[in-house]
Amino acid sequence: MTHVKHSQIFAIALPMILSNITAPLLGLVDTAVIGHLSHAYFLGGSTVGAMLITFVTWLCGFLRMSTTGLSAHAYGAQESQESYLILVRGLMIAFTIGLLIIVLQLPYINAGLWLAGGSEQVQFYAAQYAHIRVWGLPAALANIVIVGWLLGQHKAKMVMWLLIATNIINLSLDLLFVVVFDWQVQGVAAATLIAEISGLLIGLGMILHHLELSLSAMVEKAIGQFNAITEREPLMAYFHLNKNILIRTLCLELCFVFMTFQGARLGDDIIAANAILMNFLLLISFGLDGIANAAEVLVGKAKGQKNPDAIKQVVSLSLMWTAVFAVAYSLLFLIAEDWLISLISDIPNVIATAKIYYPWVILLPIIACWCFLFDGVYVGLMNARVMRNSMLISTFGCFFPVWALLSFMGNHGLWLAFTCFMLTRGMTLIWHYYGYQQHRHNTI
Repeated sequence: MTHVKHSQIFAIALPMILSNITAPLLGLVDTAVIGHLSHAYFLGGSTVGAMLITFVTWLCGFLRMSTTGLSAHAYGAQESQESYLILVRGLMIAFTIGLLIIVLQLPYINAGLWLAGGSEQVQFYAAQYAHIRVWGLPAALANIVIVGWLLGQHKAKMVMWLLIATNIINLSLDLLFVVVFDWQVQGVAAATLIAEISGLLIGLGMILHHLELSLSAMVEKAIGQFNAITEREPLMAYFHLNKNILIRTLCLELCFVFMTFQGARLGDDIIAANAILMNFLLLISFGLDGIANAAEVLVGKAKGQKNPDAIKQVVSLSLMWTAVFAVAYSLLFLIAEDWLISLISDIPNVIATAKIYYPWVILLPIIACWCFLFDGVYVGLMNARVMRNSMLISTFGCFFPVWALLSFMGNHGLWLAFTCFMLTRGMTLIWHYYGYQQHRHNTI
């Protein structure tokens, strides 16, 4: 019988925690750089503009999830050729989606700004930000595929160095463009654009090293196997899997976008304060996702090996460590409230507003950690239908009804609806796993 050890969890989780945290830390730096400018509308505008771009990248999160699961299965089954086809197929789809959004950028960004609302200044700087960042979407989406594929191949350290390098580039350019050159919102957008392209080049270099191929050899191999890459049956299976993940991600995005847009309608100080708190939330989610990433890879590998006992062990160990990290996060946010908020902004109204709603950030790690972990478990199992159903219930059976009932509470009602949404996600996934999945090994 296979025994899964704590060391196997952390061999993947620790590099992923370190690399995952760099993304929200960078978001905090972005927010801090803009948050120390003279007016709240700079931060509000960059937040709305960033949401228009991250809506696409998060919506395409299926590229990372499905690639990780499929890559891990191929790794467990020792199918190197299938693993290569998964990579190239994902990159092809990522570039196609990114180029399509660039072509459609004007109607897309204008529609997003109309839905967002907000003051004239917020609208102006949001458009300024989005029209720069949109050009990096092909690279950003390809990076999602590269990270997913490397993770599925148990190359967590490669992923860590890739993400750390990309974010260091972004951070350095942030400080140069905004603090030194005083490019304001345009500087933050340009820094991220260059970092995304740099990340793509670094990621491709890592893959070529791993595959022991030159770039020209990889291109020639892809062209030679074009028929296998675009073969109808595996391609349709790929889209069927991703259809459910796409629906799941779209629901999640609706909730995040609603939080941002509704905050914009509640005023410049509210949207600026919510931008700070949402960055804290991303810091929580990306950190806890390190354990979920380990669960994805190890569950996917165990499924490829047809080993349900190993799956159970991975889930049990991951649950324990998720709880430990969630409590640690809550304690950190409880202790460091004043320091964290003042680090991000020195605008008195924004600081005061953020403190009013800060208790939600302290509560969220313990409430939300379960959905992060079990999302990872179901990615590893490649059971996207359960993830889809959980998200549909949580979005339309919880988030929007709770907001409709409590909208009179303003921003507190918004955060309460979001907290209930995260809790429902976790509880529905747990209910399915322990009430059904554990007793049916044939579904695993």
